[in-house]
Amino acid sequence: MQEENSTAGTETPPFKACTSCTAVWPTREDFLADPGVELVGYQAHFEDLQAGLLLFNHTCHTTMALEVGDFQDLYKGPIFREHIRGQPDCPDFCVHQSNLRPCPAHCECAFVRAILQIIRNWKKR
Repeated sequence: MQEENSTAGTETPPFKACTSCTAVWPTREDFLADPGVELVGYQAHFEDLQAGLLLFNHTCHTTMALEVGDFQDLYKGPIFREHIRGQPDCPDFCVHQSNLRPCPAHCECAFVRAILQIIRNWKKR
């Protein structure tokens, strides 16, 4: 009788694999530290902010989309309960995919803008 391996099938999947080339990033930190990966956009999902997409270009000319929820734990500040989209105090940054600027508004979307800054300032190896 053969002994079963209790760890079979429990290998941790990589954080991300490029859909075009063979690049694989075992961890989020490896992904963010790769100089061949650049944050280039954000597609807001106003009904579920964690489902919004962060867009990254890879040196192989592929754009990869990852959900905001994959990065939410990087942010440690306040999360506002109300959105101000469409109001005079809203600069509409979230509706422009390539705009990665931080937002000064006290809006529920502001934490995503802070995450964008954390990623943009991540130290590359």
